Amino acid sequence: MALLKLAFAGAVAYGLYRYSQKQKTENPGHAAFATGETSGENFAKVRHAGPEGMKSDPVHWDKADEASDESFPASDPPATY
Repeated sequence: MALLKLAFAGAVAYGLYRYSQKQKTENPGHAAFATGETSGENFAKVRHAGPEGMKSDPVHWDKADEASDESFPASDPPATY
């Protein structure tokens, strides 16, 4: 009887493990993106500028941070520095 209980516990543990692994592969998420930023046709995987496009809110955010974030893909710094 103990062997049957052990086999059942192992099967349940294996099922939970497989379920957790499936959840990780279906929804990998991105560290920098806010919820909903990567859904749809976001081919380039670039988030929207500003703190509302970030997963976590920055402690300090001013106009220079905003200008730098808006000009991210560009090679030149913003003119507001």
